Amino acid sequence: MNAAFMSIKHIVVLMLENRSFDHMLGYLYADQGNRSSSGQAFEGLSGDETNPDSAGNGVIVFKIAPTDQSAYFMPGADPGEGYVATNMQLFGAATVSSTQEPGNSGFVRDFAQTLQWETRKGWSILPGTVARNIMGVFTPDMLPVLSGLARGYAVCDHWYASAPTETLPNRAFACAATSQGHMDDATKTYTCPSIFGRLTEAGQSWAIYGYDTPPLTRHNFPDVTNAPESHFGLFSEFKAAALAGTLPAYSFLEPSWSPTGNSQHPNYDVALGEQLIYDVYQAVSKGPNWNQTLLIVTYDEHGGCYDHVPPPATAVPPDTLAGEFGFDFKRFGVRVPTVLISPWIEAGTVFRAPDTAAPLDHTSILKTAETLWGMPALTARDAAASDLRGAFTLTEPRTDDPLAGVTVPTSGTPFPGGDAPSHLQMIQAELVSQLPVADELGDTHAQMPALKTSQDYTQYIQTRTAAWKAQRQRDSTETAKH
Repeated sequence: MNAAFMSIKHIVVLMLENRSFDHMLGYLYADQGNRSSSGQAFEGLSGDETNPDSAGNGVIVFKIAPTDQSAYFMPGADPGEGYVATNMQLFGAATVSSTQEPGNSGFVRDFAQTLQWETRKGWSILPGTVARNIMGVFTPDMLPVLSGLARGYAVCDHWYASAPTETLPNRAFACAATSQGHMDDATKTYTCPSIFGRLTEAGQSWAIYGYDTPPLTRHNFPDVTNAPESHFGLFSEFKAAALAGTLPAYSFLEPSWSPTGNSQHPNYDVALGEQLIYDVYQAVSKGPNWNQTLLIVTYDEHGGCYDHVPPPATAVPPDTLAGEFGFDFKRFGVRVPTVLISPWIEAGTVFRAPDTAAPLDHTSILKTAETLWGMPALTARDAAASDLRGAFTLTEPRTDDPLAGVTVPTSGTPFPGGDAPSHLQMIQAELVSQLPVADELGDTHAQMPALKTSQDYTQYIQTRTAAWKAQRQRDSTETAKH
């Protein structure tokens, strides 16, 4: 097997939120005729791509400029991202047959509909937001960190979300290779084993790091929720471990879920996510384990943002569970940005799975870990997935730094959308409210208090989790006494 690939002892996964490939990296190699510095073809934008509006007029893709109003907060509102919205974006219809081919021509019309109902519900829509914004694309100059790493190492231009829907099902695929038939965020926990349990069984260390609150992923799978406290931390602890050379074999990083945080979820500040990517890269690349580390920067799903490449219908269903909405799990989600970072990867690499193999999706991360450490697959999806070993083509690790001299961008603007909590903050608060924390009467079924602002949610998540951890420690001590 590839010696460079087998030298990897640490996988670090940073999964951000809700951006499509074209939206973030479509113009990565536009100045080179969509060919990388190594001469490889790149599936980027020509600049002629269009989508019809509700009147049938073509809306052409355009470059977001730093001088645009709320440029780093584009597209200015939260586009539709669930299964029905994704079908509308890809097929122009809410329900589709298994034989239909996506044309990716419904993004503008779906965003127009989304803006209408979000206006009625009082959701955050920034001034000047219109349906054509969904065709806006960031340039490499506006995203020098993500683009610099994509050019400086490997960009995956055919990496798809695992399912054509929203966040939690795709994060479940990224951790467990299945969403157990679920296709929306209504289901927040799963009963299946995860990659973290597999790592424990294989004797490999792992950790999940929240950014500024305890990690949400802790509450999604039973083999994670019940794991010892040593498997969980905050971003400051990740940085310290990376710089000290004490990272576990597998690290999974969450961003801050707050609207003023760095998740890059629309319509939050994309520049703050650039800073997070930079900080993760600096911690890993400056640490003593750099030559043994693969850093993967990816996004859980496209978030309703425009992409011109139709997702393939060649996915292997993960299991026999019936899918919600009648979905058969044979179709991937929309392309998302994914960058592979390692000193064993040549600059200018455009990495794809071979034409005869399964396209890359989130379960390729799982397959890579399983290949490295001899672990069995979790489901049929990751068993069929392509791993990432082919990206490792060098015989000696590099010593250059593609981000040397790069200045991390700033929006210069605080989040203009108010102090309402994010969707994932609300989900995490609901999950921690169900943790068994006994009150003075011994009752562990506490009702979640009324929470209004994002800060309210942050404080509740922190205090409730701390109380649960303290009770676990007390229970453990009592058990040891007996």
